[in-house]
Amino acid sequence: MEQANAQDLTTLLTSLAEEVSRQGFPAGALYVVATPIGNLADISVRALTVLSLMDAVACEDTRNTGQLLARYRLSRPLFAAHQHNEREAAQKIVDRLRHGERIALVSDAGTPAISDPGAKIVDAVRDAGLPVIPVAGASAAVAALSASGLLSEQFYFVGFLPARDRQRATELAALAPLTATLVFYEAPHRVVDTVNALLQAFGPHRKVVIARELSKLFEQIHRCALADAPAWLAGDINHQRGEFVLLVEGAAQAADDLDEAKRLLAILLEACTVSQAAALAAKITGIKKNTLYTLALQMSEPDTD
Repeated sequence: MEQANAQDLTTLLTSLAEEVSRQGFPAGALYVVATPIGNLADISVRALTVLSLMDAVACEDTRNTGQLLARYRLSRPLFAAHQHNEREAAQKIVDRLRHGERIALVSDAGTPAISDPGAKIVDAVRDAGLPVIPVAGASAAVAALSASGLLSEQFYFVGFLPARDRQRATELAALAPLTATLVFYEAPHRVVDTVNALLQAFGPHRKVVIARELSKLFEQIHRCALADAPAWLAGDINHQRGEFVLLVEGAAQAADDLDEAKRLLAILLEACTVSQAAALAAKITGIKKNTLYTLALQMSEPDTD
């Protein structure tokens, strides 16, 4: 049975590859290709097809990307495009695209230009009037959000915080009033300091999600109050290993904001359903739709007194 399923999967992948290969892949374009964040299976058939067609691949680290391509039995010319040579690499890419080449841009893991090099390159290519084609795939931030259970309909991507204590505290103080879920990336050697800084900046009661080693063998996604997060990290040395995504629950809405939302909902409910009123009020006020839906539902219930 397992052998039959494997054969079916192989046939399906072959069929998908043939279908993708019939799509257009214009020359003179930059292809921004997402690569796996850990699990090698998390790459799309389209990404593999695109990589196989490229004249060259611009990558954060040629050794890492060379090993990655070899695992997929691909071999393409590579050249470095990292944070220390990004402007020079951008000009090189623009020149090659103008000569009709197809160039892929990849980072060591995940989607380029998201807390990784690439944004300056994409900007230069667009300024030159040349096409940029995204090839969607893995993103650590989105993966963590999808498994977090945090209810905000908005998120604010911060990425890596400053390493210096004072600069980090200043940035966190500015983020504290935001009601959106906050998304941080962190390295293992700084995660304890960062979680302590989050606790100091946001207080003990907000929920935090600590996601480590996403898509890998020892993946963990732990949710707790910020007050409990330092103890969880200290409880097992393995909890401090790997690459981290930290999600922090947004600030609660101020009472004045909710009073204004009630006034707005009262007006909207005269002409709209509960769901429509909540959606419109969310767009106007920026308050979470789920919060407003619950409030509108309460307001629309008949008085039984």
